Amino acid sequence: MREVAFIKQNKEKWLEFEQLISNKEEKSPDDVANLHIKIMNDLVYAQTYYPKSKVTLYLNKLAKTSFDKVYDSKRRDKNAFVYFFFEKVPLLSFKYRKYFYLSFIIFFICFFIGLISTFNDESFARQILGNNYVDTTLENIESGDAMAIYKSGSNWGTFIGIYDNNQRVGLNMFLSGLFVGIGTAFYIVYNAIMVAVFQAFFYQHNSLFDSLKGIWIHGTYEIFGMIIEAAAGYIIGASILFPGTLKRFQSFKIGIRDAFYIFISTIPFTLIAAFLEGYITRYSNQMPTLFCFFIIFLCLFTISYYYLILPFVVAKKQGITS
Repeated sequence: MREVAFIKQNKEKWLEFEQLISNKEEKSPDDVANLHIKIMNDLVYAQTYYPKSKVTLYLNKLAKTSFDKVYDSKRRDKNAFVYFFFEKVPLLSFKYRKYFYLSFIIFFICFFIGLISTFNDESFARQILGNNYVDTTLENIESGDAMAIYKSGSNWGTFIGIYDNNQRVGLNMFLSGLFVGIGTAFYIVYNAIMVAVFQAFFYQHNSLFDSLKGIWIHGTYEIFGMIIEAAAGYIIGASILFPGTLKRFQSFKIGIRDAFYIFISTIPFTLIAAFLEGYITRYSNQMPTLFCFFIIFLCLFTISYYYLILPFVVAKKQGITS
């Protein structure tokens, strides 16, 4: 369809929504939602066939306004906490799902590199983990308690210290997106390799099962959350590099706002991970193996559902398809 024909066919619908925005016309919430869906469909069509046209820029602005209009009344009727974590963040996760996938791919590629490097270089583990950690852990393995390093300090002190460290790492990953995503990539590469070296090191010393049983009780939320935080950094970088039809600064403002919301959503998981490390991991060798793995799989299921499945559920419920 030619652009002129496209505009002529749909302009009444767009003007109708403009009148609604200016409160010149009253419509039911369902009618407003239906208009929003139609505008989103028109935007997708325009982006496909007229990517550099002014009509695409116009529809992009109208779609953003329509989104705010549609969900404003719902936001007022719902608890702000519930709305943020169970509607806003899932919709953002759906919108930026490709960055989540990218973050996972980069992480696992680097994880594999870390495994290969450790198995082919005996000194690699010391370079990454440090001599003190390696020597202490070797002593613990020889004494029959590979996870003893996680039992030092008080429960409360460990909880606070671990949370502070993990939150700073996550914040660095997020903010490093300001360097067009390069800084974020550096953090995720280093941490992915470190996790791989850690597991390979325990495997080489016949303690892999003990490490899986203990470390991943808290590590599931910790590592998964770190990958999501890295995705938030990539979103910022992409908003700078690829503004699309928007002005670069406008694209950046939207990108950093949405990325910040996604980063905020990881804080509860980081908090729970620190709690598990401070209060549960240290007792892993005293707990039944099945119970340890139950905790691990419960953590994996909940965070996977929240970031990888719930977004599709919420988007489908809202009639969003792309």
